[in-house]
Amino acid sequence: MDLFDNLALGFGVAFTFQNLIYAFIGCLLGTLIGVLPGVGPVATIAMLLPATYALPPIAALIMLAGIYYGAQYGGSTTAILVNLPGEASSVVTMIDGYQMARKGRAGPALAAAGMGSFFAGCVGTLILAAFAAPLTEVAFKFGPAEYFSLMVLGLIGAVVLASGSLIKAVGMIVLGLLMGLIGTDVNSGVARYSFDIPELTDGIGFIVIAMGVFGYGEIISNLSKPDEEREVFTAKVTGLMPTAEDFKNMLPAVLRGTSLGSALGILPGGGALLAAFAAYTIEKKTKVKPNELPFGQGNIRGVAAPESANNAASQTSFIPLLTLGIPPNAVMALMVGAMTIHNIQPGPQVMTSNPELFWGLIASMWIGNAMLIILNLPLIGIWIRLLSVPYRWLFPAIVLFCAIGVYSTNNNTWDIWMVAMFGVIGYTFIKLGMEPAPLLLGFILGPMMEENLRRAMLLSRGDWSVFVTRPLSASLLAVALLLLIIVMLPSIKSKREEAFVED
Repeated sequence: MDLFDNLALGFGVAFTFQNLIYAFIGCLLGTLIGVLPGVGPVATIAMLLPATYALPPIAALIMLAGIYYGAQYGGSTTAILVNLPGEASSVVTMIDGYQMARKGRAGPALAAAGMGSFFAGCVGTLILAAFAAPLTEVAFKFGPAEYFSLMVLGLIGAVVLASGSLIKAVGMIVLGLLMGLIGTDVNSGVARYSFDIPELTDGIGFIVIAMGVFGYGEIISNLSKPDEEREVFTAKVTGLMPTAEDFKNMLPAVLRGTSLGSALGILPGGGALLAAFAAYTIEKKTKVKPNELPFGQGNIRGVAAPESANNAASQTSFIPLLTLGIPPNAVMALMVGAMTIHNIQPGPQVMTSNPELFWGLIASMWIGNAMLIILNLPLIGIWIRLLSVPYRWLFPAIVLFCAIGVYSTNNNTWDIWMVAMFGVIGYTFIKLGMEPAPLLLGFILGPMMEENLRRAMLLSRGDWSVFVTRPLSASLLAVALLLLIIVMLPSIKSKREEAFVED
């Protein structure tokens, strides 16, 4: 009964005119950014964080959440029509979606992606609403030692689930942790690693890193690709509705993708990305019916399953953020930043101290998913026209918008130069095949880990055994160790590498 009362409170908050407007703006911007190749939700949320200073906290978080799951929708449009991933988790959607478009079935492919996303988003939000309260009760049992152990588990999980090389993922996490140490030591008040640069005494802003590595880095990478690679289907997309046969084939795929995405979204690291890859792998291993096209040649299941999985994962990734205050991925790390801007401490106390924000955000996700269906399918023509705009005209506008956003946070030109520098670093990461998401997770979790480590040591009077004598902390560290052992096994290591192969 409490759940229904809480949801009633949430819908009461979400259905106010102001919050509906910001949910719509978030969904529209998310779709727009998802459609534009190379500008993902991380870069967009980083760009728009300065704009949320003036907004009420609930409206700001509703808008940012809308951008996140809106980008998951929009990314599929680019993947299907241009054979470029609008954002990372749309990589596998390209394989069959683009082939469907080439065969004149772009409409059913886009509809399958939209419908699968809508269903998965609704289920993911329902799971979030159902499990948030019980998990919050558990979170109140956490002390500094448990939080430190949980963050260690989170970082190890991020390494295990990051795409690509394990060594590179570890390197990115460590680099993120080290960058988090730059600034003034909270306990002693001494500047650390600032190299006598006054601007570094307050540390590096996470907006600067996110916008540089994810925004500018992707833009530079996109500019290095020739225009010939961007074949856009500018013809009018007709016949959006999938056939009865399409529905029959895609329904089980949507259910499988939703189940998988809901579970994997909670895990630290690449929840939505891993969910999309895993869902596509499962569909490939599921028997192809006699009347179905092979995978890689335009099978509708290859579009419906990964799109359902990444949208379910994007909703359930809010669970660790809202209940434990731990961001499971780079976007949630930025949401921590957004909450901090508005003096909200992410974690279990949000539900008790600010229930309007907690339940209003959850209720807005259902409204946002409905808005996205309305935004995506009827407005396909507009997205196609947008995709046909030459990238050399689009990128200066994006760069300018980033620069204005970064400058407005501190009114400091130093930040603009820092973003440019991190843009070059981000491009280097892309060229070296290094996934930048673990870096942002390490950067956000590093200071939190240090703070909880110090608190635990003060409370235990310097006794390190506190981490293994407290049952919950010891259990979390044991799971982290087990994860490390499992991922180092040769058979698991090879399977892990295969999981992120697209073809």
